Amino acid sequence: MLTLPKPEVILTHESDLDGLFAGLLLQRLAKKLFGERIRVEAYHYNHWKLRDLREKSAWVTDLSFEPRLDKPDWVVIDHHVTGTTPKNARFIHDVTKSAGTLCYELCCEHGLASPTLERLAHLNNVADLFLTEDPDFTLAGDYAGLVKNYSFWNLHALIGGEVENLLDHPLLEVVAVKRRVEDPIGFAWSQKHLTAISPQVGYVDNIVGNTNLIVHHLLERGATTHTVLVTLFRRANCIFASFRSRNNEALNVAEKFQGGGHANAAGAILPKSVRTIEDGLDYLRLMLNPKSPAADATFNSLESLLAGVSVGKK
Repeated sequence: MLTLPKPEVILTHESDLDGLFAGLLLQRLAKKLFGERIRVEAYHYNHWKLRDLREKSAWVTDLSFEPRLDKPDWVVIDHHVTGTTPKNARFIHDVTKSAGTLCYELCCEHGLASPTLERLAHLNNVADLFLTEDPDFTLAGDYAGLVKNYSFWNLHALIGGEVENLLDHPLLEVVAVKRRVEDPIGFAWSQKHLTAISPQVGYVDNIVGNTNLIVHHLLERGATTHTVLVTLFRRANCIFASFRSRNNEALNVAEKFQGGGHANAAGAILPKSVRTIEDGLDYLRLMLNPKSPAADATFNSLESLLAGVSVGKK
C-alpha cells in the first residue's frame, strides 16, 4: 500500500465531473488518513498554469503532470498523456482510466470502498473517457451534464461536499429532459451553422442542447470536413474554447492557446482582451492562420492587436 504524505491542499480540475469526483474522493481519503478535512481548490487549465505552487506538500488530480509538480511530498493522480518522468513526486498514472477511477482505487486500498462510490466511479469513468459503447453512456453523460449545467462550486454546495449525494440526484431529471428535447434541435441547428476557422478547425455555433454530444455526433457522422471542432462559451467574464476531434488532434490545437486536456477533448481560456464570442472567433482565426508578421509576434502582442480590432468595431 502506498504511503501518502499529508497534503496542505488538494488541487483538481474545475471544468468537469471527473475533477469534482476525484477531488472529493481525495478529500475523503485525507480525512481518513489524517483526521482533517483538507481544503480543495479547483482550476481551469489556464488559471492552473499561473498558480504559484508554494505548498511543501499537495495532492493533485485531473491536471496534467508537468515538471513544476515534480516535488518531494507532492502526489499526482492523473490520466492525461505526459512527457514528464517523475523524479521526486509520487505519480499515479493510467491513461486508460479517469482520474476519478484512479482516486477511487486509491480509496479502496484504504478501506473506503462502497457500492455508491463504485457506481459513481463507473459512471464518471464512462462519461470522462466518452465510452460510447458502454450501456450506461447516456446516463453517464447526464451525470457529467450536472457540472456543465450547474458548475463545479454550485454543485459542490448543493451536495454539501459529500460525493455520495451525486447518485440519483433530482437534478438528473432536468438534465435528461433537456437532452431528449434540446439535443435533436441543437444538432440540426448547429449542422447548418458550421463556420470555417482554418482548414483543420471548424467553429460550431450552438444555442441549445448538450454541446459535447452535438459536436461528437457532428464528427462521428461526418457532417463536416474539419477534423477539429471548437465551441466558445462565456463563464466568469472569460471566453472558453472547447476543442474536440476523433484523430487525436484537439490537444495540439488547444496547446496553441495555452490550454490542455485529452488528445480528443481539450480546452483553453482565451486572453482577457477577448470579451465576446465574435472577438474569440477573430482571435482563433489570427492564431490558426499565420499570414502576417503579427501572427508571429508574442502572445501579448496578439492580445494588443485583438484589443485594437475590437475597438475598431465599436
